[in-house]
Amino acid sequence: RSTFSATSYAAFRPTYPPTLFRTVLRYHQLPTAAGSLLDLGCGHGLIARDLSPHFKVVTAVDPSAGMVQQAKETTSDPKIVFRQGAAEDLGFVDVASVDMAVAGQAAHWFDYNKVWPNLARVVKPGGTMAFWGYKDNVLLGYEQATKVMERFVYEFGEVAPGVEGMGRFWQQPGRNILRDLLRIVVPPEKEWGDVQRLEHEPGLEGNEKTAWLRKKMTLGEIEAYTRTFSCYTEWQRAYPERKSRVAGGKGDDVLDVMWEYMIDVVPEWKAKGETWRDIEVESDWGTYIIMARRK
Repeated sequence: RSTFSATSYAAFRPTYPPTLFRTVLRYHQLPTAAGSLLDLGCGHGLIARDLSPHFKVVTAVDPSAGMVQQAKETTSDPKIVFRQGAAEDLGFVDVASVDMAVAGQAAHWFDYNKVWPNLARVVKPGGTMAFWGYKDNVLLGYEQATKVMERFVYEFGEVAPGVEGMGRFWQQPGRNILRDLLRIVVPPEKEWGDVQRLEHEPGLEGNEKTAWLRKKMTLGEIEAYTRTFSCYTEWQRAYPERKSRVAGGKGDDVLDVMWEYMIDVVPEWKAKGETWRDIEVESDWGTYIIMARRK
């Protein structure tokens, strides 16, 4: 939607670690210095910029005009071409011209009845695809606060006196597909082989290949991250009269209330008073990577 803030998304969403890109590039194996990369659902261009040194040409597409504009404004690499477009319509890409197609935090939105035929057409034999993404984070060691966050973010109906939860505002089925780590997304055997899938459920043990999005953050940074949720954008559309403190309002919007409840259940956070945003915690996201090679 036009009301979604691409600037906030770029500023407060977590970045991808080098370990993730090493995993994907090791799988790719082919010499890439003269190759081409196709970034689907490129958002603000983070993946295109990070992988650009490994390819000669990078084409990055996103259906959001705001995201594409944000990507162009923050990218100086001349080899990257950003354009508005969808993974379901790759008519502008030549047959068997792509060495590697990737999608980060976007593949749960795809219409695979269209995406698989498109990728089979544009990815060259021996080329690869890699989709990855992350779902709900947990705050390690603070299970009660995490439970409060999950209640406000996913429950339907009233989650606090006079406050509706954000459950009904998620766009479906995309969100549930992501929460299940895209297990229903399977590359067609006719065109794709050597399929590899790496998964990590938040809060469980994992190695750098599976638990690749675990980082220390301040509570203030996590609060800003929660304000990039698409369900929150839709909640605001439903309750325009409720303004957050961040926007200079009374602080009666769903996330203001959620954070008040989260702080209340952790005594050491509550003891910090107005400085609670400076507290550092470890955040762990559920993650997946799906990789396959074109036959």
